[in-house]
Amino acid sequence: MHCGPHVLAPIVHPPRCCVQHHFQATIVPHIHPSHTTHVNHHLFQHQHYFPHTESVVNQVANQHCNFPGPAPFPWGC
Repeated sequence: MHCGPHVLAPIVHPPRCCVQHHFQATIVPHIHPSHTTHVNHHLFQHQHYFPHTESVVNQVANQHCNFPGPAPFPWGC
C-alpha cells in the first residue's frame, strides 16, 4: 500500500505589506477679482466779470431874450 505524502498544517507567515502610491491632480480655482474705478473730476470755474462804463452828459441851455429898444451892444441882446 502506497501512502501519499504526509501534509502538515500550513504555516502562515505575517503578510508582506506593499504600498503603491497613486496620485491624482485636483484643480482648486482661486479667483482674486480686482476693479479699478476711474474718477474724472470736473471743475466748473465760474468767473464773474463786472464791466462798468462811465459817461458824461453836458447839458446846455439856451435862452433867447427879446428886449425892446436899442441893444447895448451892436451885436447882442
